[in-house]
Amino acid sequence: MLRTALTIGISASVFLVCLLILLGILGERLSSQTIVTSALMAIIPLFIIVPTFLWLDRYEAEPVRYQVFSLLWGALVAVVGAFFVNTFGLKLLVEASWTDPLQTGAVYLAPVTEETLKGLGILLIYLLRRREFDGIVDGIVYAGLIGAGFAFSENILYLGQAYNEYGNEGLTSTFVVRGLMGPFGHPLFTSLTGVGIGIAVSARRPLVRVLAVVLGWVCAMILHGLWNLSALAGMDGFFEAYVTYQVPLFLAFVAFLFWLRRREGRLIGRYLSPYADAGWLTHAEVAMLSQLRLRRSARAWARRNGGRPAKRSMDAFQDSASDLALLRSRLVHGTAEEGASEREMVLLEAITARRRDFVGSPVT
Repeated sequence: MLRTALTIGISASVFLVCLLILLGILGERLSSQTIVTSALMAIIPLFIIVPTFLWLDRYEAEPVRYQVFSLLWGALVAVVGAFFVNTFGLKLLVEASWTDPLQTGAVYLAPVTEETLKGLGILLIYLLRRREFDGIVDGIVYAGLIGAGFAFSENILYLGQAYNEYGNEGLTSTFVVRGLMGPFGHPLFTSLTGVGIGIAVSARRPLVRVLAVVLGWVCAMILHGLWNLSALAGMDGFFEAYVTYQVPLFLAFVAFLFWLRRREGRLIGRYLSPYADAGWLTHAEVAMLSQLRLRRSARAWARRNGGRPAKRSMDAFQDSASDLALLRSRLVHGTAEEGASEREMVLLEAITARRRDFVGSPVT
């Protein structure tokens, strides 16, 4: 309890300081009205991005506090840190009389800085909740939310600067490019780091863990750099790159998300089956827990028969069962944390207790 309170207190303090710094950065460049207008426009893509990553997380939803932490890390800590590092790096390039320092900074410096700072957020979440960080899906969810937060704050600055330089026309065109054509840019880049960290969590060998994280991080930087390079190639160059590799890459990413969600359902069914054989669950319950459609039907069934209390118990039953399946996966693969066997019994007892709250018999 003390550790949780301390973590929340430190996080809130860091976020508050970064918020004040960010407001100062924006205030030096934009009027208050421009900041508000840009923020309202920058928030629109979040209504697409955030639900997408929460959709991926339906089987074993991450705690809300860590979802909020991810958004704030991206929107405040990573953005503020990147601003100062990129500014300092650009200054060094100018002082060194580097050829085209702005392009060099955008294509080489910014991707390294920004993907490193965003990736550190994922690593920090893993360290804070190592016991429940289950693999690739968790890594992508946190990475996507961090990227969404980063894009939100960055878009405020870009939209505001476009308005200052080109008026409503610049504001609109920038919103179309950043908010409509490329809203998943930062989330997609950082998701590659999330995949690497997710693989590392599930790997036994230390070398594989290190290589997975490094490879994911490097791929994130490369894609980020290519995106920035296309943005510097003029409208024709940007649209050519957008059609030839950005759209196909995004479609591949979406297909990967669908595959991951189906895979997680199959894994839950596979690793809960031994508990059904042992009598802790019924095989019908395992079938229900491994399919989102049947999970929804079970929640509706519980509410019809027992009202909101039974519905809440069914939610808790499903969450505990998902945690149990993923814990079982780690136990089988030898990557479970210390005390995993004790936690296994806690989850089994929680499942049994929640079932008692249902109206009628276990779901069949």
